[in-house]
Amino acid sequence: MLETLKKALKVKEIRKRLWYTFFMLIVVRLGCQIPIPFINHDNLQAVMSGFREDFSFFSAITGGSLENMSIFALNITPYITASIIMQLLTIAIPKLDELQKDGEEGRKKIAEITRYLTVGLAIIESTAMVIGFANQGIFTTESGLAYDATNWRKWGVILTGIIAMTAGSAVLMWIGEQITEKGVGNGISIVLTINIIAGIPADISGLFTTYVVGGDSSIGMRLVAALIILAVLIGIVVLVVILQEATRNIAVQMSQKVQGRRQIGGQQSNIPLRVNTAGVIPIIFASSLLQFPVVIASFFGKQPEWANYLSQSHWCNPAQLKYSIGFIVYLLLIIFFAYFYTSITFNPREVAKNLSDRGGFIPGIRSGKPTVAYLTGILNYVIFIGAVGLIIIASIPILASGLAGANVGFGGTSVIIIVGVILETLQTIKSMITERNYSTVRGIF
Repeated sequence: MLETLKKALKVKEIRKRLWYTFFMLIVVRLGCQIPIPFINHDNLQAVMSGFREDFSFFSAITGGSLENMSIFALNITPYITASIIMQLLTIAIPKLDELQKDGEEGRKKIAEITRYLTVGLAIIESTAMVIGFANQGIFTTESGLAYDATNWRKWGVILTGIIAMTAGSAVLMWIGEQITEKGVGNGISIVLTINIIAGIPADISGLFTTYVVGGDSSIGMRLVAALIILAVLIGIVVLVVILQEATRNIAVQMSQKVQGRRQIGGQQSNIPLRVNTAGVIPIIFASSLLQFPVVIASFFGKQPEWANYLSQSHWCNPAQLKYSIGFIVYLLLIIFFAYFYTSITFNPREVAKNLSDRGGFIPGIRSGKPTVAYLTGILNYVIFIGAVGLIIIASIPILASGLAGANVGFGGTSVIIIVGVILETLQTIKSMITERNYSTVRGIF
């Protein structure tokens, strides 16, 4: 990684792209600290006191901006949701599927639809959040004057909050696209990653303060606690890297063809199946599905008994084992969404057809239905291994919270995102360096 960065900094064009990305990320973090108008900070802190514990994942991906009710409170979550919806609609609606396969113009059209959908979702989400939080008294309309839902100020406060949060989400979407175009890597992914990274120092500091510095045990036990924390963190990173990089290669043989006096083809290749094909999507889907009702209930100032079954802060607690039913449901949802998402992104029937059309086949497997059945069997096995890996990674922070009371805002899910984006960005930089070297050599000759 360091060697790649050193080479990149020696190239003026890539260096400019890196600096552009860096400054845009500074803008992102500054925006996360600017509160929307009329916020009563004392009331906000009281309302948000349990937010980071109950909704640690959403707190992590927004970089703490939602807890601060900043202009970037929604962050890029509407864009992520819109992108996922568009992926699902592409499978369900043939016209969108044609657009996606229609080259650059089709992809631009889909990107444009995604932008409009992002703004629409941002309006809906910001409206629900502003009204919900306003009912809990986090706004003031004047110095010392509390939010009053019975007069005209109500609508001014609500409208201002909706506009600020929607505009903030749209600006972040634009920043992500600009980083993609003028910076390095996928801009949206990089914005998401910097938000997660921003909260990691505080979380690690909190762990060490609770179990090492502030512990009542002996120095030896504190040292053991520090070593355990470091070992778990390193173990999560290593497991994520293995899971992200692991692939199952399916051997493919191309048929030989005779053209004139020459024989072409006959090459051996492979179809790489990533073990974690769905990435972090299954965990995001499962978390969102379970926590959405809890978020809605909290906006209206209610905490019903059923919400404890869906809240991660109540799982794996020996004193409240009945609430761990939600944890079991969460793990089952991860497995379900791992299979579901992979099934819409990798179609064994289509792969088998493409192989047959190109004169390729899997050694020992006949073309047609046998190939489809073989690919399906391998895919199901690979998905299960990947889902088990996701379950292990997602369970570590939950178990640490329930069994040891460790409040960790980041966890295996965040590490998956960070590692994946870093690897992807490094690959993009390597491609830029290779392309630049190739262009230089071609210019000489």
